[in-house]
Amino acid sequence: MKIYDTIIIGAGIAGCTAAIYAARKRMNFLLISEYFGGQFNESGEVLNYPGIKQTTGIEFAEIIAEQLKFNGVKVSEGIVVEKISKNKDNFVLHTNKRKLNTKTVIIATGSHPRRLDVPGEKEFQKLGLTYCAICDGPLYKNKEVAVIGGGDSALEAVDFLLNIAKKIYVININAEFKAHEYLQEKIKKNKKVKVINKAKTVKIVGDKFVRELVYERDGKQQKLKVDGVFVEVGRIPNTEFVKDFLKLDEHRHILVDAQMNTSVAGIFAVGDCSSVHEYQYVIAAGTGCIALLKAARYLAHQK
Repeated sequence: MKIYDTIIIGAGIAGCTAAIYAARKRMNFLLISEYFGGQFNESGEVLNYPGIKQTTGIEFAEIIAEQLKFNGVKVSEGIVVEKISKNKDNFVLHTNKRKLNTKTVIIATGSHPRRLDVPGEKEFQKLGLTYCAICDGPLYKNKEVAVIGGGDSALEAVDFLLNIAKKIYVININAEFKAHEYLQEKIKKNKKVKVINKAKTVKIVGDKFVRELVYERDGKQQKLKVDGVFVEVGRIPNTEFVKDFLKLDEHRHILVDAQMNTSVAGIFAVGDCSSVHEYQYVIAAGTGCIALLKAARYLAHQK
């Protein structure tokens, strides 16, 4: 039976950073994920990562992929961890393909988009309703669209759509935006954008594709004719598989201390799925680095 020093679950920037450090320490490790890239696949312009003046999520993913290759790291894709159990001093990862045994675990499973849970949302997903402007935005060239949300992810989506869509409605349930100031400034001064604050989305309407968005404001329902709807109302950590094994916070992030330790010794959590939950690339990368170094120290103490 093969037992790894560590298995890293998730191939976004946090997991990839941990893997690069594991490779350079010549550890016996495995980097597994359902797919490569994590949040890279959804991010637009990236302007705040030290050392990289300007890039996009897709370009950033290509840089990381090259760095993994340079360090001899391979991503085992298509693997979903369904639960983790303990076997004496080691851990067993029960996946959709096989059981994996390891001395330590680094969880870097990220998060997924929060749903609206309104009529029409499920029916029109991928038929005009999407949770990824980067992935699907180009399909709406010269169309009228709505972006739902008021945080960074929503305004990043608007920013990405500025050179694609003809008109962009921003449906914000709050009275003001909660996004970075530079994004707010860029959005508010663009004539292509109409902001509707204090508006709650209540229904998505269409035939074969999305045709209307219904929102409620000041107790009255109003309709917007749109060709597409981009839902950007936050994210939920991908932690369902450990909910009965590790302690989670009230938002379902895995509770960690400053060393990225979870409630079970030998298991670490990093990036968007951890209770650090500051959704920034530089922070996720830093937590990935810390976790790997602490995992290596944990292994040394075990010996």
